[in-house]
Amino acid sequence: MTAEINFDGLIGPSHNYAGLSPGNLAATRNAGAVAYPRAAALQGIAKMRANLDLGLVQGILLPHRRPNRLWLGSLATDYATAPDHLRAQAMSASAMWAANAATVSPAADTADGICHLTVANLMTMPHRSHESRETLQQLIVAFADPAFRIHGPVPAPFGDEGAANHMRLCAAHDAAGVEIFVYGVPGGPFPARQHREASEAVARAHRLDPTRTLFVAQSEAAIAAGAFHNDVVAVANERVLFAHEQAFADKDRFYAELTRAMPEVEIVEVPADRVSLADAVSSYLFNAQLVTTADGPTLVLPEEARDNPAVWAWLQDHVAGNGPIRQLKIVDVRESMANGGGPACLRLRVVCDPATVDRRFLVDHAKLDSIAEVVTAYWPEHIAPDAIGEADLIARIERAREMLLETLDLVGLIDS
Repeated sequence: MTAEINFDGLIGPSHNYAGLSPGNLAATRNAGAVAYPRAAALQGIAKMRANLDLGLVQGILLPHRRPNRLWLGSLATDYATAPDHLRAQAMSASAMWAANAATVSPAADTADGICHLTVANLMTMPHRSHESRETLQQLIVAFADPAFRIHGPVPAPFGDEGAANHMRLCAAHDAAGVEIFVYGVPGGPFPARQHREASEAVARAHRLDPTRTLFVAQSEAAIAAGAFHNDVVAVANERVLFAHEQAFADKDRFYAELTRAMPEVEIVEVPADRVSLADAVSSYLFNAQLVTTADGPTLVLPEEARDNPAVWAWLQDHVAGNGPIRQLKIVDVRESMANGGGPACLRLRVVCDPATVDRRFLVDHAKLDSIAEVVTAYWPEHIAPDAIGEADLIARIERAREMLLETLDLVGLIDS
């Protein structure tokens, strides 16, 4: 009964463009633009529907309480009197990117036969550093079954940004796999958000086999080009590793170690002379969901990938040439993309028996219909950059989340 479940973060009612994330080129480029939370959430729901139509099991993680008044209180202020930069950080909807929620090791990989999840600390960016508390609460409710063990975040100063810097390769989802932790090395123009020490701590906590666990440095060139997480330049699923030629600092060594650990691996490398790092980052080619369907490995891609001539030409050549990736599925997540998050940013993959997951966190088309009704009725249509201090907007954002929790029967269970 084991399946890979994609838990997508529902885009919250406070979604706005405050440009809070240095190194995330889309987020900083669109700082100050008008955001459309309702359209953003409906786009995310449509992506979840597309996953269901591909035959995948789909879950959901919920928006955090915004503004985060508890966090502001810990800074001895409140929303009414806080300086603008703290208001923006307290209002951030970035928890929608569930790939940063946690790192997950399925039971097949762990010494105790339990699926382990470690909540990311996200300590590098202030607007994300206060997410771990509520993420932990959601995961404790969703994965309360003894089949899971939930770990709190790795302590500072070691930055951990979750599954966005973690890949797993395996013969099948329920088979023992090779887990790959990608870390950054400081020294470029942007901060390296994933520390090797944090990755090693997660691997120890998850009781992984050292012979099937790899620690790999991301290339400084990729980070400098805007690949603030590894999943902007590489993604893996089952036997297939899909990566840009310049994703890793020492790719030859990495590929050799990976092939020794898993001889059947299929490495699909996109050459830089076909797709530049700039094109890869702007199109989010690698921030696609690489998933297993009845038609073979499938890439769920943002529309931006089709809009980029170099990226689309390479993809067409690969599929026509009978490469491992057999199908391309395009989705519209433009509101998320404008803040620097593609299809893969929005989801956390958990391999487990769906029967062990709290059903309130699993969705089908009917439940998505109910969620879409709440979004349509309560999410703000737009948020201008000068509106985040308006009392009426704050009240609407808080009411929207309350109505969502009521709809999903989660009132009082996940509040920070």
